Amino acid sequence: MRIDLGTLEELEAAGYLTGKVGSQPVCVLWDEGRAYGIDDRCPHLGFPLHRGSVECGIVTCHWHHARFDLASGSTLDPFADDARAYPVEIVDGRVVLVAGELGADPSRAVRRLEEGLEQGLTLVLAKAVLQLEAAGTARSEVLRVATAFGCRYRQEGFGPGLSVLCAMANVADHLQEADRPLALVHGLSFLSGDTRGRRPRFALEPLGSTELDPARLAQWYRRFVETRSSDAAERTLASAVAVGLPLAELAGIMGAAVTDHVFLDEGHVLDFTNKAFELLDHLGAEAAGLVLPSLADQTAQATRHEEESAWRHPYDLAGLAAEAAGSLEDILASAGRDGSERAGSPVEAFERSGGVARLAWEILGDEPSLVVGSILAALKDGASAEQLARAVAYAASLRLVRFHVQNDHGDWDVVHHGFTTANALHQLLVRAPSGLVLRGVVQVALKVFLDRFLNVPAARLPEPSTAGLAALPECFEREGRVDEAGSIVYGSLLAGGSRQEAAAALGHALCREDAGFHWYQTYEAAVRQAFAWPEGSEESALVLAGAARFLAAHTPTRRELSQVVRIATRLRRGEALYEELSSAD
Repeated sequence: MRIDLGTLEELEAAGYLTGKVGSQPVCVLWDEGRAYGIDDRCPHLGFPLHRGSVECGIVTCHWHHARFDLASGSTLDPFADDARAYPVEIVDGRVVLVAGELGADPSRAVRRLEEGLEQGLTLVLAKAVLQLEAAGTARSEVLRVATAFGCRYRQEGFGPGLSVLCAMANVADHLQEADRPLALVHGLSFLSGDTRGRRPRFALEPLGSTELDPARLAQWYRRFVETRSSDAAERTLASAVAVGLPLAELAGIMGAAVTDHVFLDEGHVLDFTNKAFELLDHLGAEAAGLVLPSLADQTAQATRHEEESAWRHPYDLAGLAAEAAGSLEDILASAGRDGSERAGSPVEAFERSGGVARLAWEILGDEPSLVVGSILAALKDGASAEQLARAVAYAASLRLVRFHVQNDHGDWDVVHHGFTTANALHQLLVRAPSGLVLRGVVQVALKVFLDRFLNVPAARLPEPSTAGLAALPECFEREGRVDEAGSIVYGSLLAGGSRQEAAAALGHALCREDAGFHWYQTYEAAVRQAFAWPEGSEESALVLAGAARFLAAHTPTRRELSQVVRIATRLRRGEALYEELSSAD
């Protein structure tokens, strides 16, 4: 495409000529006796570059002083992104700009995605995501780039950043369509912040032999975690991946090491382990060698809560958990089970009788031995590992539902840890329902027991509101509307409302805010747990009501990130943001 913009005389006199290639404004700038073609919209926030300053081969945007090389369009200030440059021809005294196709360039967007992660440039991340989406690039490709970055540039390995990224990918289909790219930008931005200022990670190679016994590798891995031998644990795990062990078997090995101790690092190790496997659901098993070994060091070095007084006095909860582990093994052995039962008459009978919900309320009891006894009794009655874990997760969600607002605000995080860890255990047991991982059911149930004081007094269960979900956004505009938010969601669902709509409404609220790590975890766990129960059930409604209460307790924020994505979206549409802001001033 050749665009005649005017005469050479006009260019020399004014210093610029402007025009359009389709809907894209372009300009030709005159500097040191030469004509340069470039986009006439600063890629940062859209200010017309022909109104900037031109000298020494550089155009400087007057709005935020971003500088661009006239010859290539590349910026000297990475926050601004690169502009597109065009060849210019002078034909019979006329200035002709030569433009090729202006379609989306996925490879360039991927490069900008990487640069946005490296430099913490949220606007660049947002623009890259929108450009990749417009080009039809699969979400998994964005996750692949980000995962490689997160595993490489965080010495401690898999952490909150990759966990948030995975959580947002997990719930994407539950969000309103317009919120899906925003959710992905949330995950990418959080990952970028989580890696900033950290040393890179240098992964260890697997052992040289390809004839390693899987059972021996599992034994080694647990031993090296037990003795805090991080390098040995990592190399063993890398070897287990290299010899081709299935993901379910790897999940069992890693889950066993995590549950060898109670509630490692406030449950984060269990949550990260589960999230790593969920991330592989998006990326494929071929990424296991990159992702899974990055968990070895933190698993080995994690705080072991059996060494802390809360788990020893006034009740020896760690001892009770260890004793229960033996009982679990005996029950499974006597019945010829291995913890993997997912169907069959005992399992179905336990579900039909309301056994899962009943067990959850028993887990909320005030006597730890009775809590453990209820779990063991349910296992004897034929409950599956999934049902036991779902009961613990539901009990943990009720801690959020009944959290009294007179508690210290920071204590929301205490009950949050129980709930999100319980969700992680539930997901991991669905993936790898082994007897060893099943020990985590008792451990997390005892964590829920420890949190009982935050329900004393217990907040009342929500009174179902008739306001409908349309009234929910107001609850996030002013602090303190915790009970109201829970009642609106609860009432909507009891009145026959769709949990998909409720989940999308809560996701919209989350994505508007400058959310913290625990917010993403709580929302994603609530969606996963709500959908583990039947549509229209009391349990599903209460789980989402608990998430609504948690979000309402932490909002509003400044909402800077959602504003950045709105700006990126409007820039893609070609809106003149600078005119709007200038008139507002």
